[in-house]
Amino acid sequence: MFASLWQLKLVFDFVSKIFPRVDQELAVCRETLRSCPSQELVNQALRSIDSKRFHAQGGSIYALYPGVPAGTLVPLIVSLQTICDYLDNLCDRAGCFDEAAFRQLHLAMTEALCPGDKVSPYYSLYPYQEDGGYLTDLVERCRAEVQKLPSYHLVQEKVLDLARLYSELQTYKHVEQSRREKLLSSWAGPYLKKHKEITCWEFAAATGSTLGIFMLAAAAASPRLTCRLAEEIVAAYFPWICGLHILLDYFIDQEEDRQEQDFNFVSYYSGEAQCQERLLFFWHKSREKALALPNPLFHLTVIEGLLAMYLSDPKARQGSLAKISSRLIKAAGPRTALLHKLCCRLRARNVI
Repeated sequence: MFASLWQLKLVFDFVSKIFPRVDQELAVCRETLRSCPSQELVNQALRSIDSKRFHAQGGSIYALYPGVPAGTLVPLIVSLQTICDYLDNLCDRAGCFDEAAFRQLHLAMTEALCPGDKVSPYYSLYPYQEDGGYLTDLVERCRAEVQKLPSYHLVQEKVLDLARLYSELQTYKHVEQSRREKLLSSWAGPYLKKHKEITCWEFAAATGSTLGIFMLAAAAASPRLTCRLAEEIVAAYFPWICGLHILLDYFIDQEEDRQEQDFNFVSYYSGEAQCQERLLFFWHKSREKALALPNPLFHLTVIEGLLAMYLSDPKARQGSLAKISSRLIKAAGPRTALLHKLCCRLRARNVI
């Protein structure tokens, strides 16, 4: 009962205090676009903000991590997530398939996490280049917030490792359809020597989550952070919590991706049974790792919230997905079921 009450308070604070801050930050992004001369870049930026707003909302749960001053992480999380979502649109929706261009664009991801470094010409290989300073502004806003974290020096290399993996995934995932599967498999394969319990597609999925970066940033807000705890956070989040996050995302997008011929990691499972089995495996591993971290209830709320949020999406109730979704919610227990009902109500009110 105590756990459920604590979770409900966390969710209440999340929706009532953090969501408005996220909207304020996204409004700043929209305002910055007023000086962008390229209509294509404006269109892609606005689409990324409008259609992927929930990414920034969801990631901002880490602004409520115990011990973090209320809301101080929101500008960092929103600016970095907006970079990710904007670049995803540039790679996926603007008719470009140039691997080198994607790699150059994603320098913004790593440079946003390196205060004091140079700013690269991100669009130098991309067909549209004049953004009126929009992407550089996002990079600088993220850098300004990163510098305020007293223990950032303890997590910077770990954060950059995750950011590089994310950037490599996005680079390979958006090349021509005929090349992407082989490129992704070749890239992910060597990492499986360390991550023996997962497939190359599950590894690649895990690299697509920014939650590990956000959690490390939240931990770095404490001057008492230790190197050991930073390592434990990475081991819990990657590949388990990050993998659960993105596999759920792809799980509900299967039909949409099939119609648009987009890449989908969940499609590599042999069928419904294996899909359900592997999602449950990632759930159990995430739960096990979460319980071993400080403030375990916070991390449990995150992973229970992932199930609740994604499986409350109307797409999760279509066709064969409905049966798997129901089983996952049931297996995750009554707290997840409660959060799931709450997410359904929030969706009905267009809050998420």
